[in-house]
Amino acid sequence: MDETFNPFGIAQQQLDHAAERLGLDAAMHELLRWPMREIKVTLPVRMDDGSTRIFHAFRVQYNTARGPAKGGIRWHPQETIDTVRALAAWMTWKTSVVDIPLGGGKGGVICNPKELSEAEKERLARAYIRAVAGSLGGCRDVPAPDVYTTPQIMAWMLDEYETIRGENHPGVITGKPIPLGGSQGRSDATARGGIYVTREAAAAYGIELKGGTMAVMGFGNVGHHAALLGEKILGLKLVAASDSKGGVVNPAGMNARALADHKSRTGALKGFPGTDAITNDDLLGLDVTVLFPAALENAITRDNASRLRCRMVCELANGPTAPEADAILDAKGIVVLPDFLANAGGVTVSYFEQVQNAYNFYWELQEVHQRLDSKMTHAFRSVLEMSRRNQVPLREAAYLVSVGRVAEACRLRGWV
Repeated sequence: MDETFNPFGIAQQQLDHAAERLGLDAAMHELLRWPMREIKVTLPVRMDDGSTRIFHAFRVQYNTARGPAKGGIRWHPQETIDTVRALAAWMTWKTSVVDIPLGGGKGGVICNPKELSEAEKERLARAYIRAVAGSLGGCRDVPAPDVYTTPQIMAWMLDEYETIRGENHPGVITGKPIPLGGSQGRSDATARGGIYVTREAAAAYGIELKGGTMAVMGFGNVGHHAALLGEKILGLKLVAASDSKGGVVNPAGMNARALADHKSRTGALKGFPGTDAITNDDLLGLDVTVLFPAALENAITRDNASRLRCRMVCELANGPTAPEADAILDAKGIVVLPDFLANAGGVTVSYFEQVQNAYNFYWELQEVHQRLDSKMTHAFRSVLEMSRRNQVPLREAAYLVSVGRVAEACRLRGWV
């Protein structure tokens, strides 16, 4: 990651702009600029060869005025406290913009999971929970999967937490396997929520999707679901996709399922029949209807934003667009669906999972999809109305909606 890139600085910059627009007083503004609690832990983990390796990890509880902290746990070799802070801030605004009774949190472990065996992953997952268990709970802080963490890792974390507590607490971890209290519809929820928002935005801005084209930057768990659902629900044709090992392009279109199966078999996109190689930079410049950035932060910057030719950007990654790039995209007339709205489907279905855990009664898949559609549609329309009323881009409108709700909760509690 570029050493000059600070995701938390961007998150604060975005908040500052919203706070000024909302007329927040100095104390409220300062409260919302910083995490309410940060935890830094050091984890000794026994490796398969008998050695002990030391890992460093974080948990940030950004704001809990509207409910318990909620947010995933990322495993990444370049994880930093500022990345976790930024993601926890964005999660605060994300839960607020879709109007679910949760706050924002995030966790991170500095590691390369691709270099760990399954046994080492399990020991690392359990070590993390042992270190932070005292700060977790269904009414305190609820982790979930994120980059390079999986339902199986969540299962180990849940088991460790319940072992420590000596009782069942299924709602303390979401994104679990279904046999352990996970929810139907969680695996594709982030992408599906983005697809619903894309559908609503296209209708609002007069963009024809059926028969249009899409490119997916980051053909991982979220990105490949976006391709599949974009094809199935929106009628979009996939013309390009990339992952950490490279990208492929075919202007005539590719079958999203066949591409996903190819990657599952070979471990990479390259070599998919009928395609040519493409770089991420060239993918960003394709003339497509919808671009789905679904990888990591800072993909669209002031250096490459002018190259974009899509009609719409649906941000399925967290923080893929730098603030300087936002102004360029707005000037070009490109509709940008901001990350903490567009990718809120995951946390929304995680919330549904908590509700089902609390009731000990579980919904059918169709009901999860219907409830998610309703939540995402309502959230988009609230943001669109704010955008039109104040004549501001959708990202700024989403901040005005979400920050306003969090500030109101802080005031009602008497914190400021």
